[in-house]
This record gives sequence, structure tokens and C-alpha cells, in this order.
Amino acid sequence: MKMRIRGTIAALAVAVALMGLLTACSQQQSGPSESQAVSLNETGSSLLYPLFNLWVPVYTQANPGVKITTQSTGSGTGISQSIEGIVQIGASDAYISDAQMKQHPEMLNIPLAISMQMVNYNLPGLNGQHLKLSGPVLAGIYEGKIRTWDDAAIRKLNPGVHLPHHAIVPVHRSDGSGDTFIFTQYLAFSTPAWAKSLNYGTTVSWPAVPGGLGAVGNPGMITAAKDNPYSIAYIGSSYQDAIQKAGLGIAMIENHDGNFVLPEASTAGAAAAVMVPKTPKDQRISLIFAPGHDSYPIINYEYALVSSKQPSADMAAALRKFFTWAISQDGGNAPHFMEAVHFVPLPDAVAKLSADQISEIQ
Repeated sequence: MKMRIRGTIAALAVAVALMGLLTACSQQQSGPSESQAVSLNETGSSLLYPLFNLWVPVYTQANPGVKITTQSTGSGTGISQSIEGIVQIGASDAYISDAQMKQHPEMLNIPLAISMQMVNYNLPGLNGQHLKLSGPVLAGIYEGKIRTWDDAAIRKLNPGVHLPHHAIVPVHRSDGSGDTFIFTQYLAFSTPAWAKSLNYGTTVSWPAVPGGLGAVGNPGMITAAKDNPYSIAYIGSSYQDAIQKAGLGIAMIENHDGNFVLPEASTAGAAAAVMVPKTPKDQRISLIFAPGHDSYPIINYEYALVSSKQPSADMAAALRKFFTWAISQDGGNAPHFMEAVHFVPLPDAVAKLSADQISEIQ
């Protein structure tokens, strides 16, 4: 009788242990429960900010055990605060530099989508037209070498357009910005003189152009351009609706093959088709100035910067689950999300590389 009781107790103990193991495995796959709520803090890119604000309410409603806060502080802050561990997610239009990666090899640069950048202007009477602008002309404007809208270099690109003899007001980002990173990459890749002098980065030493203005974030760029006639600015595609509401013009930009193209899903897709196969395992690559007749020259991966070494298993599981949802075409890369911010979803090959990096978060 005692042996039978011992056997029953032993069987119950094994069953309980198996149940606990299954529960633990289930929690590891599904992420933290409500009693194990995890807070994820995101900061950085103002270009990615509208997309995160579309994602977060949908995701957290379906995953009440996770709280996500978002801040639009510029890619420079997203890079620095993710590296320092101040936030769990750094949003950036720029990948982490080689020098920083050598110091912080635990950092991952995970593409979440593909964005575009526009060049916009407030040119009275001409905002309804798509002026043609090139890398060398834009470099000349931001260097102060091209000072008026009727400069011969601009007139040559726009025959038949009556351009005013008025000083150009160049607007640039005054904060550390991924938008500045990709805009100055376009200038550097298309204009050797710019590459030799200012090159590219999230911050550059902007030449002191008379009348030039600095602005914080993409919303600040829109406001500055709207409030200052004869201005020109570079603004991320996720603000296209706000740009149209402000009545700003959208330029046709000269691409690698010498053609002038608008920032549209088709032209961004053409550029992505050329550059995506070149994406390395760590996914740190510029997509700027892609070859191709129809390629829009200023497209970019939008990155989540995150440490592969998290302080807890719950935090790591929450990040893996959120990013896996974000890159899925049934989740964050669904058409209604991408179209709302004028982004291009990740091609399958890139989504696979992002998934491989996500799996490294522990």
C-alpha cells in the first residue's frame, strides 16, 4: 500500500514538473504575460515616428503584457541612447558607424521598412509644379554657391519655367538626424566636391549661407519651409500628407542614370530591386543613388537599433516578438501601415535577414 502511494506521488510530481516545463516554454514563445508586464522605450528618428505611432496601439492591444513608449528625438539620439542602454529601441534612418560597431559589437541594426526622402520647396506660384533638381545643384544651394532661384544651373534643368530672381532659403536639420545622413549621402555620392569637403553624417558642418535656417525634426522642417517663402528643405516621406497640407512643392530628383524621378512607391521599388541583393548579413548598407532608369535616388532602410544582450529573458522575448510582428506582412509591414506613411515593405530576402538578427536578441 505504501509503495502504491509512493508511486502515485512520484507520478504526480513528474506530471507537475512537465506541466511547469510546458508552461515555461509557452511563455518563452509567446512573450511575457500580463503579470510579467514589460516596458519598451523607443526614441530616435522623426521619420520612423509616425509608423511607430500607428504600430503601437494595434500591437499593445493584442499584447497587453507589453507597454511601448515612443519619442521623436532624431536619429542621433536614437543611436546614442540605444548604445548607452537608456532605451531598448533606437529608431534611426542611419546605421551605426563602423567605429561605433567596433566599440559596441553587441548592437544590431535591424531594417523594419524602406523609406524615401523628398526635397520640398516653398516657391510662390510654382509649388504645384515638380521642379527638377540634381545633386550638384542641391550641393551648390546648401554650400551657398547657388544663391537665387533663377541661377543658370537651376534654369538649365527647368527650361520654360519662369523662376524668380529671389534669394533661396536653405533649411537643414539642426539636430542629429538620419534625414541629414541620407540627404548628405545623396549629395556626396552625386557630387564629388561635396564628398571631399563636407561628406555625410547625421550631423555636418553646414556652411553659413545667408538666410539659411536650422530646424528640429521633420515637423520643424515643414514649419520652417511653410513659414518662409522661397525656402527649400529635405523631408521624410512619412510626412507627405503634412507636406501636401502645407502646400509645399515636391521636386523631381536626378538619379544615378541621369533621369529625373518623383518619390513614388514604383520608383522606390525600382531602386530597392537593385540594392536589396547587395544587403550584407548585418544589414548596414546605403541604398542611396541606386543605378536604374526609374530608380528614385534617396531611399533608405529604416532601422531599429537594439542590443543583442538584454538584461532579462522577458525583455529579450518581448523585443523578439514585437520585431517579428513588425517585419511581417501580416503585421507591421502590412500594406495599410506602409501606405499610410508612404514606405515600401521589406522584400522577403531582407525580412529573412532581419529575422535572423532578431533571433540574436537574448
